[in-house]
Amino acid sequence: MPRPPNLDDIVGRFRQWLPGLGRGRWVFLIVVVLILLWLVSGFYRVEPDEQGVVLRFGAVNRITEPGLNYHLPEPIESVLTPKVTRVNPIEIGFRVNTSGLRGGMQEVPEEALMLTGDENIVDINFTVFWVIKDATRYLFNIRNPELVVKAAAESAMREVIGRTDIARAFAEARGQIKNDTEKLTQEILDSYGSGVAITDLQLQKVDPPSQVIDAFRDVQSAKIDLNRLVNEAQAYSNDVVPRAHGDASRVVQEAEAYRQQVVLQAEGAASRFLSVYHAYQVSQDVTARRLYIETMQAILKSANKIVLDKGVAGSGVLPYLPLPALKPTATAPAAPSAPGPTNPATDTSARGIR
Repeated sequence: MPRPPNLDDIVGRFRQWLPGLGRGRWVFLIVVVLILLWLVSGFYRVEPDEQGVVLRFGAVNRITEPGLNYHLPEPIESVLTPKVTRVNPIEIGFRVNTSGLRGGMQEVPEEALMLTGDENIVDINFTVFWVIKDATRYLFNIRNPELVVKAAAESAMREVIGRTDIARAFAEARGQIKNDTEKLTQEILDSYGSGVAITDLQLQKVDPPSQVIDAFRDVQSAKIDLNRLVNEAQAYSNDVVPRAHGDASRVVQEAEAYRQQVVLQAEGAASRFLSVYHAYQVSQDVTARRLYIETMQAILKSANKIVLDKGVAGSGVLPYLPLPALKPTATAPAAPSAPGPTNPATDTSARGIR
């Protein structure tokens, strides 16, 4: 089995070889070692969450992927390795302590207070998350990335809140505010050529300012009561108006039926009058007598009638016949009369009626 070389022997042989070198050889050896060290300095490692940007005399030359890479040593080439997959949060309107607990949150009113579209003030805290999508633009187009992203997000949020009413901002418009702000922030950053991509935006708080929150709650309660009363009134209207329309339609239909009835009666009367008139022109005596009889029949139909017979005058019998009294009554039947002398005024058998 071969034995490894003895380190002491190697060092001793090297010491014996050094005194034999001249001064020029020493200089050459030093230069060679320095050149080797300079060439070896070009090796670099790119971590998995990084991307290598190689600069040749300060200009971008190429992009390298994670792993062991090589570039020409400085000052010819240099490399920058930004972390392109790390998600970076930026807090706007508040700051969290280093432990990351919300209990240590500090408000920043100059960032959080914003004016809504209906000229109210709202207190907003939100967090923007961003990553590097273009390492070259990120490194050379913006100087302070965090400040640029923060300014763009705050400006976008103020613009979106400025066209939103405060009531919608507290209720159904939160999702729309989030989406619109995220989209507008990305557009601003793209216009700068920042190479930054917004991955998410989270609304932490959307409330009235703390100084007026009690009054705002009273206003919201009053608005809820108003909506309730309006809904009740609308329900009452929905119940009353259809019934009123139905009654009106019924009255109109009854009036229309009455109008048709009156018109038809008038037309019938006119037609009857014309027929009588034509008959009168043909036979005046007969028509006049018939009209007289029909008229008297209509007049005397419901009148009280008493008949006096002149033919029995002087015969000792009262010529009087009360016709209405002779009609049988269904409600109060006449009681049987007691036997006695016959009253000639009421005994029909004793009247001389012909």
